[in-house]
Amino acid sequence: MRLTVLGGTGGWPTAGTACSGYLVEHDGYRVLIDPGYATFPRLLEHCDAADVDAVLISHGHPDHCVDLNPLLRARAFAELPVPPLPVYAPPGALAAVLALDRPGMLDDTFELREFAPGTAFETGPFAVRSWLLPHWEPNAGLRLHVGGAVLAYTGDTGPSPALSALARDADVFLAEASYPERVPGDSVQYLSSARQAGQTAATAGARSLVLTHLMPGTDPGAAIEAAAAGYDGGVSVAVPGLAMPATVS
Repeated sequence: MRLTVLGGTGGWPTAGTACSGYLVEHDGYRVLIDPGYATFPRLLEHCDAADVDAVLISHGHPDHCVDLNPLLRARAFAELPVPPLPVYAPPGALAAVLALDRPGMLDDTFELREFAPGTAFETGPFAVRSWLLPHWEPNAGLRLHVGGAVLAYTGDTGPSPALSALARDADVFLAEASYPERVPGDSVQYLSSARQAGQTAATAGARSLVLTHLMPGTDPGAAIEAAAAGYDGGVSVAVPGLAMPATVS
């Protein structure tokens, strides 16, 4: 399993960045996780729109899903027919994005497979488990398992006991870390800090930690330092182009 970061900025994309977006590959099967703002052009640096085999979406905020629209448009206008794209998302999460175009325009480009966070399913060679995690709208933490390797991804979440189960012994723990040390009071139930991500990674025994969803203006070095205060494994920040294998140690 190979993870390539397309973007990892929280909220909105700044110059030269993109919001949440992750390409996960195994044996030629490509899964796109959370196609947020500005991730589609980044995706095209790695593969064609027609080469994506499935899309997984943690929740319906636009910085996690809005670039599903250009992905589906590109497939709709492809010169050669492209099969419908399986798109997995919590119920109702994509209603706004799928309503951006005229009725029926994209109907043949995707097959919506809604799932309740907390359930399990398969896509291609990947076994996927999900957890309901606290956010302003239902958010699914996602754990992908294939060939003995595990990638765990939080989406956006506040503190939850379920995070330890999600990240347990993960080869890569891709964790929302909007702020280095402290989450503002109005968001403390719904977002996480890099320090919290490091503590979760340590408790869960994750082998490596990738911090993502850093809010614009956040110092990546400060986020890494905060996470490393409670976690002695490898820590990096999700920036476009970061690629790493998720393999059994």
